[in-house]
Amino acid sequence: MARTVKNTKSPEERRAEAEALQATIAEQVEALRESETWARFLTFAQSFHRYSLGNLLLIFAQCPEASHVAGYRTWQKLNRQVRKGERGIRIFGGRDVRETVENEQTGEEEEQRRVRFFPVSVFDMGQTDLIDEEAGDPADIARQLTGDDPAGIFDAVADYLTGKGWTVEREQIAGGANGYTTTDGTQRVVIDADLSPAQAAKTALHEAAHVILHAEEDHAEYVEHRGIKETEAESVAYIVAGILGLDTSAYSVGYVAGWSKCEAETIKATAANVLRTAHALADAITEPAPEPVAA
Repeated sequence: MARTVKNTKSPEERRAEAEALQATIAEQVEALRESETWARFLTFAQSFHRYSLGNLLLIFAQCPEASHVAGYRTWQKLNRQVRKGERGIRIFGGRDVRETVENEQTGEEEEQRRVRFFPVSVFDMGQTDLIDEEAGDPADIARQLTGDDPAGIFDAVADYLTGKGWTVEREQIAGGANGYTTTDGTQRVVIDADLSPAQAAKTALHEAAHVILHAEEDHAEYVEHRGIKETEAESVAYIVAGILGLDTSAYSVGYVAGWSKCEAETIKATAANVLRTAHALADAITEPAPEPVAA
């Protein structure tokens, strides 16, 4: 029998609470925009090259848990050192080259410019360590949750996903990712083995949201619009966890801010998808609503 979370609220109460939580996370993200923490993170985020869709697909094929990706020297400029022995993620770099060619129509020589592509190695942030820890980590706007999972959220989500044909595994994930979902035919949800029970529960909700929202989408669609997809999944996790008594704001607010670029419009635009998915997931992992007590 699938494990579920005990339910003490009526469907109407849960839906009202979900809408309030959706509004709350939008408000908290907007408040973060004015903080020094966000200013430091924004400077950090602007340091990264914007990769083509083809390169993004290559990155996630090799490292599905990737978050921020850059070259070896760029990481050093950002106060991070790629660890010895880490294997690079191979993508294509481009360089402008000029060459003199003969114009076939005029017979005259003229200079032309073209882009020459060649393989290069980049590294995910999870493959790096801080060089100067006293300087702080500007990427650290989402604080890991500590504590327990008294409601049994992780077990309930694991049983729900297993019932849908997915494999849920706890294993160590190199780097900073807490979990990831594979949609290459393997249908695996992987949650980092070292997470606290509370963080593991929240991460399981996040990955379950990806399964509901994005598993049937074209992979290129997910990669190209990853900011929106991650905003949706984490918002669902925040709402469902909140309904079940687990406050994930210490992590979720910063995470949503980072992927939405602190844009309230992005959060509002995803609200309908988020609430629909949050209701579906909450209904799936909780006991049926209690019957009203007769007067």
